[in-house]
Amino acid sequence: MASSTCARGTDIKEGHPRDAKWRVLAAVSTGAFLASLDSSIVNISLPTLVRVFDAGFVRVQWVVLAYMVTVVSLILPLGRIGDILGKKNIYLGGFIVFTAGSALCGTGASLSGLIAFRVIQGVGASMIMALGFAIVTEAFPAQERGRAIGILSALCAAAIALGPVLGGVCIEALSWPWIFRVNVPLGIIGCAMVHGYVPGDTVKKGESFGGSGAVSLSAALVFLFVGITWGQVHGYTPLTALAVGVGFVFSSAVFITSENRAVQPLIDVSLFSDRQFTLNLVTGFIAFVAYAGMVLLLPFYLEEVAGYPTRRAGLLMAVVPVSLGVMSPLSGALSDRFGSRLVTTAGLCVSLGAYFAASSLDGGTSVPGLVARLVALGAGMGLFMSPNNSAIMGSVARDRLGIASGLLTAARTLGQAMGAAGVGAFWAFRVSVYSGRTPAVSSADICGFHDTFMGLFFLTAGGIVVGLLGCAPHRGTSDAPARQGAQR
Repeated sequence: MASSTCARGTDIKEGHPRDAKWRVLAAVSTGAFLASLDSSIVNISLPTLVRVFDAGFVRVQWVVLAYMVTVVSLILPLGRIGDILGKKNIYLGGFIVFTAGSALCGTGASLSGLIAFRVIQGVGASMIMALGFAIVTEAFPAQERGRAIGILSALCAAAIALGPVLGGVCIEALSWPWIFRVNVPLGIIGCAMVHGYVPGDTVKKGESFGGSGAVSLSAALVFLFVGITWGQVHGYTPLTALAVGVGFVFSSAVFITSENRAVQPLIDVSLFSDRQFTLNLVTGFIAFVAYAGMVLLLPFYLEEVAGYPTRRAGLLMAVVPVSLGVMSPLSGALSDRFGSRLVTTAGLCVSLGAYFAASSLDGGTSVPGLVARLVALGAGMGLFMSPNNSAIMGSVARDRLGIASGLLTAARTLGQAMGAAGVGAFWAFRVSVYSGRTPAVSSADICGFHDTFMGLFFLTAGGIVVGLLGCAPHRGTSDAPARQGAQR
């Protein structure tokens, strides 16, 4: 009954104008756009920062990693805090913190200061990213939710595509601090939009927030993430591996113990009793592991194997998020009409074909052939992502939307991190194997790409199998009420 209540109660409060839900979407989209833009605009500045601060890449890369580690560590705790203290309060606070962090990053401080300010930015981005889907889900009725989430996903994809282009313009025409300063005016406008357009929600008195669970979960994720990145850069010594492993296991054990003892745990385990919620979450994680791994390797293929200059490689890379952004709103509307299961499966099948086609890439692949593969990759994720997100958010009760939104974002972020680390390591391993068989470096690279992209093909096939385990039919995001009606 909780899900039915949720589906019936998703409209904006009575008394608001008819277009209030679209104003909410506009306000939330501004935050999602900024957070997504900042996840991609900084990458292109790394070579410049190496020269400006006269530092090695190993240290400069923490300008990116500090942001990512902060986001992935805080997503789940902030989802729970949003359920308790009110989603609007946390979302607006995130806007303020993110804008302040952007202004601090734009001061052009030392490298250590920039990394510290990126942590502040990451805290604000976590508050924004943890609750965006939840606020939109509450604002829109079930029959329109897929379209709204599709628009939100499209804007995020557009921001990711715009990031490298805008970053390059800022660095060449102005200076590197402007890649952060551009956030400030948009952040101020966004704060005003959230304050004026997003309706307030009830603060839950008497509910507690498990601080020990939040800290231990964040610590476990930090140990995992730092362990992966440290191993890639420095390699593992027995002592390092032991320290990271013990830290991760200990933090995880503390988290599990805290959650078992908590009256109101950070993660509502009952959410996973819903088959559709669990399977869609796992499928989304698998899809993002494969997608992130592919996106990580594409620049190496374009520049080192195909021989494209960096600027042209960047333009070709933009084909993927543009294709994803174009397809996302369409997939949301299709899921509202035909159901999420059919559309998500179709998206994964398109991705499956894209990975298989990518396994045949070599140094002589034509530009049209390359673009066709990149369009398919983006279109597949665009078809999959919005309906899958909508199905996840539509299967939980209203008072658990915050933590569900946090779980959704955490699954996506962890998938991206694991894809970047795991797929990159697999490709490097295969290249090292082939390097002993052929003297040509490019040939070893190509063979490594072939093996890796076929690995992504099989990983995505596994995702399709997991998704099809949810045999119950879906109708957009009103799945839970439909299932209950069928049971009655």
